Amino acid sequence: RASSFFRHAERAGVESVPLVFLVSFFLGLTMALLTGYQLQRFGTERLVPGLVAIGFTRELGPLITGIMLAARIGAAFTAELGTMRVNEEVEAIEAMGIGPLRFLVAPRMLALFFLMPCLSTVSNFSAIFATSLISKAYFSIAFPYFIDLVRDSLLIRDLITGVLKSFLFGLLIAAIACYRGLSVKGGAAGVGNATTSSVVTAITVVIGVDTLYNVVYVNFFPT
Repeated sequence: RASSFFRHAERAGVESVPLVFLVSFFLGLTMALLTGYQLQRFGTERLVPGLVAIGFTRELGPLITGIMLAARIGAAFTAELGTMRVNEEVEAIEAMGIGPLRFLVAPRMLALFFLMPCLSTVSNFSAIFATSLISKAYFSIAFPYFIDLVRDSLLIRDLITGVLKSFLFGLLIAAIACYRGLSVKGGAAGVGNATTSSVVTAITVVIGVDTLYNVVYVNFFPT
């Protein structure tokens, strides 16, 4: 249902923005500061904006966002569905002739599928903004020059890679969370075990798929 989709989208998307922004901001600060000081020894600190922009757009933005959503939203989805399974609400829905996949799973999967790229974009902009502050304060890179360096370093395929990863991670996290939730057995203890298993599995799968994606990407697009 549309109302269910928007409710899950609000929780997965809007309510996750502050967390994604803050974590990415601090990671961007740290990455820019550490790489900048190393590159400054060789007089190449102007490479910092491009390194962070490429790193987050292609890799860290989708990955960090996926890990945070697996821990925050994936756990919530599993706990909700697991509780419904334990309380026999899922069976009641089936008895009314309503498919649980369409009624319970589809809205959650669609919400994460469409919201993940948006949150990854927030992550990218947050990290790049943090890098601009470090670049100005420590390496005397003015903001207009910073923007030029970022724009010159990014390629269209970097943006496409980040978006594709975001869609894929969102789908995987939602699928794992819903599967674990609907497979709960053993009462309240089972819900807790399923929630823990869901988070661990989702994070592991996201990192594994990300690694596999990168291996394929490097082999097909070596430059």
